[in-house]
Amino acid sequence: MSLTDLSGRVALGIDVGGTNTKFGVVNHRGEVLEKGRIKTDDYAEVEDFVDALYENIRPLIEKFGTKASFDGVGIGIPNGNYYTGTVEQAPNLPWKGIIPFADLITAKFALPCSITNDANAAALGEMLFGAARGMKDFIMITLGTGVGSGIVANGSLIYGHDGFAGELGHTIVKPGGRKHWSTGSEGSLEAYASATGIAITAKKMRAEFPSSMLNQYPEDAINSKTVYECASKGDPIAIEVFRYTGQKLGEALANFVMFSSPEAILLFGGVIKAGDFILKPAKLHMERNLLPIFRDKVKLVFSELDEADAAILGASALVWEQKSK
Repeated sequence: MSLTDLSGRVALGIDVGGTNTKFGVVNHRGEVLEKGRIKTDDYAEVEDFVDALYENIRPLIEKFGTKASFDGVGIGIPNGNYYTGTVEQAPNLPWKGIIPFADLITAKFALPCSITNDANAAALGEMLFGAARGMKDFIMITLGTGVGSGIVANGSLIYGHDGFAGELGHTIVKPGGRKHWSTGSEGSLEAYASATGIAITAKKMRAEFPSSMLNQYPEDAINSKTVYECASKGDPIAIEVFRYTGQKLGEALANFVMFSSPEAILLFGGVIKAGDFILKPAKLHMERNLLPIFRDKVKLVFSELDEADAAILGASALVWEQKSK
């Protein structure tokens, strides 16, 4: 079944984050018809969370169910397992252990439910509604508080044998390097290329250069946004923070390209607001570290999805993916 066959049908897209959960009704054209949110961390028990989610979404089901049929629920959630529908050992969610999340949602909403992690959902959303339309081989890299990824090969997401493939943010780009604040690993991509990593780099560099504009900010105000503000004003240290970040990202991207030979690598998330400050060094160091057979073949592009709606769109894409099979 193609998407053109799905007129008059809608899906629920839900993005569960550690602090907030966003949800929306999405049609087959990728239009978010209505949306809302609740606080994830207000609910110590997952059953209470599911009940609250249903009570907030039920008015939307009643509103749109009179003129369209709901095909299902798609959910992007940390440590979501596409195969089993479980959420397993998610460190930034209030609920611990292995949770039968899809089953809980289906029981409450009386709709089929598919889940995956948030970066995989973003990749699906990009493939159906964004810059990856028509592509069968690409990698989605989400650059936010952490670094997530979704790998699409031959038109399908790579899940691996257990449902957790694609954790490119935790691959090691500098052996023995910076210690990750959560995992304890040393030298992972996330420790350098995430918004958190950028803040760490900026704090280290500004300490070495007292004349940097970055020193105008208190310690707790140093983040990727303030680094961008200083870089935009020509501060060489802020620019160097992004150049260094882009170098680490580009070196990692070279490895990813040689692993799966994608048509493109799509970058998404708050960090990409830095634009060419990070894109140019990333592209330079990606190409520099590729074998000749891979050079000048892979596009490095920013996502086309609206950041405010992307998580909901990506989650709803799980439903449309199921319907198209």
